[in-house]
Amino acid sequence: MKNLIADGVSAGWSYLDASTLTADKHFEADVVIVGSGAGGAMAAEQLSLAGFKVILLEMGALYEGKDFKQQERWAYPALYQDGAGRKTLDQSIGILQGRTVGGSTTVNWTTSIRTPENTLDYWRAEFGSDFTSENLAPYFQQAEQRLNIHPWPVPPNSNNDKLRQGCEALGWQYTVINRNVSGCANLGYCGMGCPINAKQSMLVSTIPAAMQAGAMLISRVSARELKWQHGQVQSLVAVPVDSYFHADFKIKLSFKAKHYIVAAGAIGSPALLLRSKVPNPSGRLGKHTYLHPSVISGALFEETIAGHSGAPQSIYSDQFVWPSNGQAGFKLEVPPLHPVLMATKLTGLAQSHAALMQQFNQLQVVIALLRDGFHPDSQGGTVLLSDNGEPVVDYPISDYLWQGVQTAYLAMAELQFAAGAKSVLPIHQDAELYRSWQHARQAIQALPLQRYRATLASAHVMGGCNMSADPAKGVVNLSGRHHQLENLSVFDGSVLPTSLGANPQLTIYALVSVFTDRLRTLLSA
Repeated sequence: MKNLIADGVSAGWSYLDASTLTADKHFEADVVIVGSGAGGAMAAEQLSLAGFKVILLEMGALYEGKDFKQQERWAYPALYQDGAGRKTLDQSIGILQGRTVGGSTTVNWTTSIRTPENTLDYWRAEFGSDFTSENLAPYFQQAEQRLNIHPWPVPPNSNNDKLRQGCEALGWQYTVINRNVSGCANLGYCGMGCPINAKQSMLVSTIPAAMQAGAMLISRVSARELKWQHGQVQSLVAVPVDSYFHADFKIKLSFKAKHYIVAAGAIGSPALLLRSKVPNPSGRLGKHTYLHPSVISGALFEETIAGHSGAPQSIYSDQFVWPSNGQAGFKLEVPPLHPVLMATKLTGLAQSHAALMQQFNQLQVVIALLRDGFHPDSQGGTVLLSDNGEPVVDYPISDYLWQGVQTAYLAMAELQFAAGAKSVLPIHQDAELYRSWQHARQAIQALPLQRYRATLASAHVMGGCNMSADPAKGVVNLSGRHHQLENLSVFDGSVLPTSLGANPQLTIYALVSVFTDRLRTLLSA
């Protein structure tokens, strides 16, 4: 299997591992892009193909197909923020987020869903957005064609099929997932990097295309500060990172460009702007950060589930995403089941935890992604800076969201029993294995709704630099351009005014394509 970027570098593509530098260095370009994930890499390809000189910066390391070992002990430290141990400030919510060339697209589970109509309606009403399903359709289609996004044609693995079976038994809505894959071998290890280049991540699609068109890629570099004055960014200061991905301030890199795009993710982008002390008259920079806080429910079946094998996500249910009673909605999906990932999320101690792990291949798991950001009592969290300038996320969980947690536990347990589970375990410190839906329902209603008791996780970080037509209600405008600094844009999930109620990568691809079209016109003027 080819390592596309390494082969390209051998043929003359421009690449630098910043950790190898021994002296300060200065760079100039038309556009400097911070972050090589869904937003940054999509913009890099389109701007490079339009003839602009682009430099693409990535804090993580460059790994490609032949490097991916399909082992958790290697993948998490190498490919994820904080070794897959990133958490909110109070440690109550775990956050899975990529940190490698290609960003989270290199390690995500390939689920590709268009922005829900209800979400777009809300953005128009509350933030003056001009986006509709109709005017975004060409951009969705462009991304779907570019990244081979299609409904998964293979029967779901057992983990996903139990979600389907439960929905059918209860008369609930469910959908076959669209996945961005080509030549997929149905291995099930997408979260550890695709060893055969089947996942159409930025690593194998837009980044090689951008480099072929002349873009420069710099890995292992941490953007530290945007220098600005008189409404213009003057330069970007960055430093290499060491083997632990900590900023190494002994060497300085400086970048001069006509335009600067921040696409470091919905934690990294607000952090860079906060470190840079950019104008923030709306007061929203770093605030209204959304996580799709996710609740987990395990179930044991008589038959083998083997949730580590096969496409991680191929079925979802929107039965509860848009409830009519004003409660917090949630999307039902399943995660891939791998030993370390499960062992760190399952509840119980000593013998009870060991007993669950011994039944690993009979274990089925459902997750409920709470849709935050659409209610006065669900306004997300805040990206803050630690004493050494690194980001942390403070995310308080309101009573409104706790009610959503309880409703999600109930829905997942009902679904798993309907699919034939012999016992169900809500992933909560005070829960037990329940052997009937009636018993589970009574017990779940009595579980204490408290942080540290309920296990919560997130793989979707959104907001913190939200877009709005009105500068008083947002950090960037509806083209992703900063309201106060005219040559600064934000092109990633941090521009989302709320969470989505859907996995975010396809939304980011489409919005960034719109933004890039508009920026290309501006830069060409």
